Amino acid sequence: MISDEGAIERALKRDRAGVVASLALVTVLAWTYLIVLALDMARGEMGLMGMDLPKGGAAQTLEAMAGAVMGGPRPWSFTTFLLMGLMWWVMMLGMMVPSAAPMILLYARLQRRKLAHEAPGRRIALFALGYLLAWLGFSIAATVLQWGLGTLALMSPMMASTSPALAVAIFLLAGAYQLTPLKQACLAHCRAPVEFLSRHWRPGDGGALVMGLHHGAYCVGCCWVLMALLFATGVMNLLWVAVIAIFVLLEKVLPAGRWVSRAGAFALFALAAVFAVQSSMMP
Repeated sequence: MISDEGAIERALKRDRAGVVASLALVTVLAWTYLIVLALDMARGEMGLMGMDLPKGGAAQTLEAMAGAVMGGPRPWSFTTFLLMGLMWWVMMLGMMVPSAAPMILLYARLQRRKLAHEAPGRRIALFALGYLLAWLGFSIAATVLQWGLGTLALMSPMMASTSPALAVAIFLLAGAYQLTPLKQACLAHCRAPVEFLSRHWRPGDGGALVMGLHHGAYCVGCCWVLMALLFATGVMNLLWVAVIAIFVLLEKVLPAGRWVSRAGAFALFALAAVFAVQSSMMP
């Protein structure tokens, strides 16, 4: 019995190391991809996102942006939609995988306990896949919204808001949502991995996928408006991407995370006021 317990503990350590390494690799690869895209934009090129802007530096890019405003937005191709959707999904992976790690690690530990003499890797992978698929759904919706805003000329070809009023409205919406019961309910599920797994446990491979989807849905419900802030700050503004990712991590893992969430609401209201003042001072 002692030897069995020792074997299980060794397996648990291996599982934990494997899961941590896998999640870290996904996060690093996601951020690497985002940095490559940002550098592509900085050169005045957006071919990696399916936007056929002229090559040749910032001057021609500014001309293209002016042309988009005066002559209407450039139409998206199917390839553009796919690459933009990929960009959003990879961005969500880079932002959300770290905050999902405690839930995935606990799920891996429970699966090892239940499958003491089997390899639980497939179910762990299916649980993580379900979580990522939930964010794929959000990414598709965000891509459609970005296309719509671009069609209405509310976003520039460089994926930045052209409407100060829209930016202010998004910050106000995000701040208000932080204080809603729905936000707090979704956050509570994300902050309590043990309670979530005990209430929503499903057996088998299919159950692992469904549980991952279920957890991902709560996570999307918790954070979707925070992600919408990127429409106000610039979709590829990596500083804001990092700030939002850190805030999400803090409100999910800190003991005082609920108060972090509420404090965030008032910070967002203050930022909305700053955006409003800045826009009123523009000629």
